[in-house]
Amino acid sequence: MKYLYFISHILSTYTSYFIIAVAVVTFFCPTVFSWVHGDIQSLILGFIMLTMGLTLTLDDMRVLAARPWDILIGTCAQFSLMPLIAWSLTVGVGYLGIEIPKPVVVGIILVGCCPGGVSSNIMSYLCKGDVAFSVGMTTASTLLAPVVTPLLVLWLAGERVEVDALGMFRNILLVTLLPVTIGFFCNLFMGRNERFRKAQSVMPAFSVIGLACIVGGVVSAVHDKLLMEGLTFFLIVLVVVFFHNGLGYLLGYSVGKMFHFSAAKNRTISIEVGMQNAGLATVLASEFFIVSCPLAVIPCAVSCAWHSISGTIMAQILAPKSVEEEKSQG
Repeated sequence: MKYLYFISHILSTYTSYFIIAVAVVTFFCPTVFSWVHGDIQSLILGFIMLTMGLTLTLDDMRVLAARPWDILIGTCAQFSLMPLIAWSLTVGVGYLGIEIPKPVVVGIILVGCCPGGVSSNIMSYLCKGDVAFSVGMTTASTLLAPVVTPLLVLWLAGERVEVDALGMFRNILLVTLLPVTIGFFCNLFMGRNERFRKAQSVMPAFSVIGLACIVGGVVSAVHDKLLMEGLTFFLIVLVVVFFHNGLGYLLGYSVGKMFHFSAAKNRTISIEVGMQNAGLATVLASEFFIVSCPLAVIPCAVSCAWHSISGTIMAQILAPKSVEEEKSQG
């Protein structure tokens, strides 16, 4: 068991590097993850969301009930800022004469309309943020995602590509809300069992491996088409993903300042707004746009890796500042 603990710690600490390594290996050997597609991909994401549910406790639910105003502000920021930033960086710049390829438009809007990422809770802890607030925001946005995400994608990308909002609702319900609920009740009824707690402690390793499999599956599926599109397309994706994520951090922090949140909450809402569940976006793109817009999964897969990297960087940047801020507040 100690080896599993060690592996779990390593993978949790170096998540972004592991995912990038998997993506690079798959690019040169696309058959390695060719088995990750369709229902298998959805099952893997469902498992990742189950691991999130296993971390939820009654105290987390009490946080949702006790701090509804703060979580409402954070969740509204999540589902308004990120979709609108995505739209502005893709469709909006078209009014300035800058043409963004349709797959980038659809993919980044899909990422922007998804709920907060599971790893944002870890980043909030690392930057000495308000972890209970972070878990509350992630939980609230995940619970709302089956309804809000399809409607936002339909509104912002419906003119560019056909959007099956009802199918998206069912998919998100099955691969996010249901596993999270099952995980929560497992933790509720078995949380005091020693064997269960040991298994629970190594779940982060399997969660990271699952996310890497999803990214590998995407790279494998679009490998040939990506080569045909060339380097320019990939650079456009990188630039759009970078600014989408970065502006999310900046504007998320600004929302906290505007509502006079504490320093810890400002750091948390910045991380929560900027980091999206790009794994969910990747699965949705593979499921619903693989025929009409197959390369839409590329911005989603790139976001999977980049959000992990940038989240780690942000945690490192904000953590030293947090000590000074807390001293000044004290």
